[in-house]
Amino acid sequence: MHKVFGSSNFAAAVRRLVLAAFAVFVTLVAAVGTVQANPKYAGIVIDAKTGKVLYSENADSLRYPASLTKMMTLYMVFEALEAGRISLNSKVPFSANAAKEPPSKLGVGTGRSITVEQAILALVTRSANDVATALAEHLGGSEQRFAQMMTAKARGLGMTKTTYRNAHGLPNTAQMTTARDQARLGIALRQHFPQYYGYFSTRSFRFGKQTIGNHNRLLGQVRGVDGIKTGYTRAAGYNLATSAEAGGRSIVAVVLGATSGARRNAQMTNLVQRYLPAASSTRGGSNLIAKNDTSVAPVAATASVSADLPNLPHTGPLPDPRYNGVAQAYAASPSGNAASAALNTLRPVAPAASNASPVPVPQPAPAYLPNEGAAVAPAPATQSVAAAATTPPDVDAMTTASTVPSAGWVVQIGTSPDKELAMNLLRDAQEKGGKVLRSATPFTVAFGDGASQIYRARFGGFDDQRDAVNACNALKKKGIRCWAAAQ
Repeated sequence: MHKVFGSSNFAAAVRRLVLAAFAVFVTLVAAVGTVQANPKYAGIVIDAKTGKVLYSENADSLRYPASLTKMMTLYMVFEALEAGRISLNSKVPFSANAAKEPPSKLGVGTGRSITVEQAILALVTRSANDVATALAEHLGGSEQRFAQMMTAKARGLGMTKTTYRNAHGLPNTAQMTTARDQARLGIALRQHFPQYYGYFSTRSFRFGKQTIGNHNRLLGQVRGVDGIKTGYTRAAGYNLATSAEAGGRSIVAVVLGATSGARRNAQMTNLVQRYLPAASSTRGGSNLIAKNDTSVAPVAATASVSADLPNLPHTGPLPDPRYNGVAQAYAASPSGNAASAALNTLRPVAPAASNASPVPVPQPAPAYLPNEGAAVAPAPATQSVAAAATTPPDVDAMTTASTVPSAGWVVQIGTSPDKELAMNLLRDAQEKGGKVLRSATPFTVAFGDGASQIYRARFGGFDDQRDAVNACNALKKKGIRCWAAAQ
């Protein structure tokens, strides 16, 4: 070989390249072999814009979800945030039952508590079982009741073969799902809660002296991948639900029952790289999964959430419970929608009909997604409110938290781990909101630090509660989710 290449160093380098390429090839072949030979395997890839199934194998066969269960736990948390039953700064207490859950866990002791936002980050990164149980008890009153709520929500989302018995995914023979059901849930998380979906791309977060990394190794390694969740138990095998978006295309893929983490990751990499380019590139997206309030109403003990309300704009976001009388109205409201019960200006939206088919079916109403191409009229960042009444403030000249109006009310429309994406939310809201936001001042507020930092997209300059609530109500009619709160 030395004679052929003329240099032992060059020959060694070539050998290393060949071996590396061969290793990649073997890994991908092993992943395909896992599909063909592993009886536990199930997989699916769905175009998140059209609902078209791009790939499917054993997609409707029952499997154990393992920690993919926490996707539904987080769906319930996001729903409670949006409904105003909790805020990101609400405290989640840990009972002895929650604290004793086996690893992976955060290790919060009995009688201690963390914030809802810390709980979200702990589920996304460490997949903490103790945190999942604490959230279940906090939102449902008991672990059993919360599991009933999760199962009811699954039915409302068209997950016809999924049953939950706990919030964390630790072994329970009655807790079953399918690859198709988990793909539906992944699409629902992205489309129903764009203001929270950015949490799934969190690489790591700080908790005390710990820096906790994400179990999802595909983040930052495979183009387009932005979450969602890993899972493993001996009975389930290695599971992974993944969302990927690039070049105007978007897919959700699920792999269940792989025989190792490496094979699971290799198979998912293969699916994303093969099917993301084949997905639709049409602009915008359809609301594939109907959003229905079908879960069991939480117990009355969880209705009062006003004692832990944060101050804005430095903490938050602050959902509807900030409004006067909401906690009391929630307790008397069978729907659990405190804001609708307390304020006539917040008109409740009638739930859409449930789509019970296990295959995602496109619905006519478009979901609210960031529109990067939205244009806004330029204006100086220091303009007065009076001037803004005729010329909308320029999102590209946004103010910082230190220069926003110090009084009045704000409307928050979402959060993102990336400042530019938060600005995109503001641009899109300005374009869709029209005169509703003509006199409002767009700004972002950074919260947290390091890898866990997020940016909250807000509009300020509302003189009183009624102006802010009316603006938010008008935005909701245009498909933009929001909250209004006093500074």
